[in-house]
Amino acid sequence: MAKPKVATTSLCGCFGCHMSILDIDDRILKLVELVDFDKSPIDDIKEFTGPVDIGLIEGGCANEENVRVLQDFRKHCKILISVGDCAINGGIPAMRNMIPLKECLEEAYLNGPTVHNPSGKIPNDVEIPLLLNKVYPAHEVVKIDYHLPGCPPPADTIWEALVALLNNKQLDLPYELIKYD
Repeated sequence: MAKPKVATTSLCGCFGCHMSILDIDDRILKLVELVDFDKSPIDDIKEFTGPVDIGLIEGGCANEENVRVLQDFRKHCKILISVGDCAINGGIPAMRNMIPLKECLEEAYLNGPTVHNPSGKIPNDVEIPLLLNKVYPAHEVVKIDYHLPGCPPPADTIWEALVALLNNKQLDLPYELIKYD
């Protein structure tokens, strides 16, 4: 019998949530016994190989590539989970939402105190994904089935959520795993 498949991605975030996934320590060996990883930076598989049981999304959507990747995850994953504050509410990258995009780009590439840009141009190569007007949380782009808050969520929270879902149990995490004070 084939093992369930798990896929992960990092959109606009810091990879801290992926570090938390890896921080499950020796349980990663148990996880490998329970699942096969599909598209993920963990195994460096770049494209989906078929339908996936659980998708873990880290980060929000700051550019058109993030939106495309997130929509692709929704299309391939039976269960989609927002992992971490950036996926749930935009996190630190969403701090730019209070400033017009043009002003952000001018500060980053033209007027910032440490900017050295002899061309005086804002990069606009076609290879650079088009920035969105703001950073969107994942649930504002596609339907998300579960949210695991935290920056990043503790490894135990991610582990307990995965084990519950892999055993077809309701995601009912103890308070100690989801309190942040």
